[in-house]
Amino acid sequence: MTATLDREATSRISESLWTRDFSLYFAARVVSLLGDAMMPVAAALAVGTIYGVSGVGYVLAVWTAPFVLFVLFGGVFADRIGARAVMVGADLVRIFTQGVLAVAFFAGTPPLWLLLVASALSGTAAAMFEPGAKGMVPLVAKDPQRANGTLKIADAATQLAGPVLAGLLMTLTGAGAVYAFDAGTFLLSGLCLALIRHASAGEAGEPSTVLLDLRRGWTEFRSRSWMWSVILVWVFFGMLVFGPYIPLSSRLIGDRLGDAAYGWAMAGLGTGTVIGGLAAIRFRPSHPLAAGAVALIGFACIPLSVALDLPLPALMAGHLLGGVSWAFWSVMWSTSVQTQVAPDVLNRVTAYEVAGSVSGVAVGQALVGPVSSVVEPRDLLFLSTGVSVAVCAALLLIPPIRRLRRV
Repeated sequence: MTATLDREATSRISESLWTRDFSLYFAARVVSLLGDAMMPVAAALAVGTIYGVSGVGYVLAVWTAPFVLFVLFGGVFADRIGARAVMVGADLVRIFTQGVLAVAFFAGTPPLWLLLVASALSGTAAAMFEPGAKGMVPLVAKDPQRANGTLKIADAATQLAGPVLAGLLMTLTGAGAVYAFDAGTFLLSGLCLALIRHASAGEAGEPSTVLLDLRRGWTEFRSRSWMWSVILVWVFFGMLVFGPYIPLSSRLIGDRLGDAAYGWAMAGLGTGTVIGGLAAIRFRPSHPLAAGAVALIGFACIPLSVALDLPLPALMAGHLLGGVSWAFWSVMWSTSVQTQVAPDVLNRVTAYEVAGSVSGVAVGQALVGPVSSVVEPRDLLFLSTGVSVAVCAALLLIPPIRRLRRV
């Protein structure tokens, strides 16, 4: 009898998830994520061929730095004028930046300054987009954890298809086609978002200023010790693991196994993310961040598999396991934020947690080129492996994180 009731409840949740608004939101995210999944491969291969590891690091860092600087304002604007309007505007900007780069690659070799300027503008637009993208989930879905798990599976599917598609387009037509495709994904994303009916219209209440809104967002963020503790740990994770990974791994894998092997490794990561997303939909632990931190230990297999010079099947297996770990943690974290924070300040609080999460990545991306010239890239990835394990231990040792209960 209990099993029958559980199946009936699951069926009702599944039916209520796929409303018109969530379907449009899901479609917008899928096409946008597909284009985003192609970009690391395009940057690592196209930019790396022209300007080397340092060039890749600088392009990625110039995208990340304005993202960190302006994402707080993205949260404020999403709360003041509505998340959908801000997200559509950000998509329009990225249609322009990616279109310009597509033309530049089709015409020949784009100068480094153009790559940096376009990357900075694209990062700024992403900063406006990201808080609203996270904050809209509880608006368009009655079950945020199921929605986040479904979106993570979609993310994984794009991680599977994106690198393969980018590799094919790079081989057949060059980097210009990849950037043109990315511009098209932002066009479709903007159209889908514009059609959503139920979207935040902005915060109603007493007149306020941007600075006052930023201050309230900071107060709400600071009052949650579990949240700022995670972000503090995540700064080191971004600086020593996420930031260096793409430039270093693309170089080591490409030099040893060829450029196609890097795409297959990313496909393994995407497969793992699908499995992790499915697990996150099914399991609802009473202490989500503690469960996510335990699962995250498997992420260390990603940098370790590259550092050990494993053959391609083992390399893909390491990325698959890391993808499972990453997806499960991501869903637990996103759902905790969306369900623990009041809706009227969710976008601003999300902006602070995103800014903190990404700040370390920007530093790591900027330093990877100079540091890799004096330290062996393989040794840096061994360091990333150790840091990954240490981060999981830190998350479990901090009481507010370990004890946070599911809403």
